[in-house]
Parts: sequence; structure tokens; C-alpha cells
Amino acid sequence: MIAILLLTVSLTFADSTQVHYAQQDADALKAMLDSADTRTEELMARYRLYPLTEDEAIIDSIPKELGPDASARELALLSGLWAYRAGETNIFNAVRYGRRSMNRLEEAEALDPDEPYVLLVKGQSLMFRPDIAGKDVPAAIDIFQNLTEVLHEHPKAGISDVEARSWLWLALKESGRTAEAEKLRDDLLATDPAPLYRQFLADPPSV
Repeated sequence: MIAILLLTVSLTFADSTQVHYAQQDADALKAMLDSADTRTEELMARYRLYPLTEDEAIIDSIPKELGPDASARELALLSGLWAYRAGETNIFNAVRYGRRSMNRLEEAEALDPDEPYVLLVKGQSLMFRPDIAGKDVPAAIDIFQNLTEVLHEHPKAGISDVEARSWLWLALKESGRTAEAEKLRDDLLATDPAPLYRQFLADPPSV
């Protein structure tokens, strides 16, 4: 724990949220949310914290949209937060929240289609949206492969290579590309990934 705290001192806010998320440290992420200085930091802390806690208070107060000064990253994070809300409500609200999520993602893509969080959220969206809304797991493979490449140009984005490749593994697995998926999983496990990713590889979410 001391080593993790020392490491995060020199990291960006985005990278620190990734470290705490990977270590499943909800308390540290709550502290980061409370101390967030900017809208981007607040959205990012909420995006990382909610999956660990499933505390609806974290996503209850998110805005419907952002102003004209919104960045692609902010819009992608907001899209992801509305996707969380869509997954936790009744069918009527799920449609409305899902459309809101997709609208924000489209806005983000228009600003910067290669922003890492745009790619991460788009890939996740393609995997988890209903068939009628355009679910496309094979297309998600291309998105996650692109993400692994883009991250080399954005080393402080707050998305680790292991995270990107874990999502790529799941997309390959769900697409029936079993041999590729198994090799990638073996490669990921050989890196001794953080607890969240070990759990992800052992018991992935249902797609």
C-alpha cells in the first residue's frame, strides 16, 4: 500500500485513478472525487469509482450534456456514466439514458475519434448495447486494437495497456476467436496484472 501511495504522488490525476481502479481501492477514488479540481477530474473519478461500488449516488447527479467548451474526453466519460445509468434502471429510462449516452459519444467522436477514452467507451458500448441499438462485438475488436496502438501516443491518458488488452481479449472471446483470445489471456496473466484485471480475466462481465 505504501508503495502504491508513493507511486501515485508522481502520477497525473488520470493515471492515479487508473492505479486505484486497478487495485480496487474505492476509498482512494472517493477521496479523489472529493478533491477533484476540474470537471474532467470529477467525471473521470466518477467513471472509475462507480464500477467498484455500484453506488447510484455517484451517477445520480451527472449532467445531461456539457457546454460548447467540452472536450472529447469529457464527453466520452459522460457517455460512459450515462451507460452505467442505463444499465441500472427500468426499460423506459434505459432507452432514454442509452440514447443520451450514444449522443454524447457521437459528440466526442466528432471532436477527436482517437482520444483514448472515446475508443474505450465506444468499444464497451458496442459490446454491451442491445442488438436493436447496434451491438457489434466484432467491430469492438477493431476499436480495442486501435486503442492499444493509440495509447503509445498518450502515455498519461489514464488507461493502461493491460486494461485495453483485457477488453480486447473479451471481445475476441465473445467473437469466437478462441485461439487468439486464449493466447492474449496467457500473455496478460504473465504480466502479473493488478487485482481488478486478474478478476476480469477469471470472471469477465456478461456480454
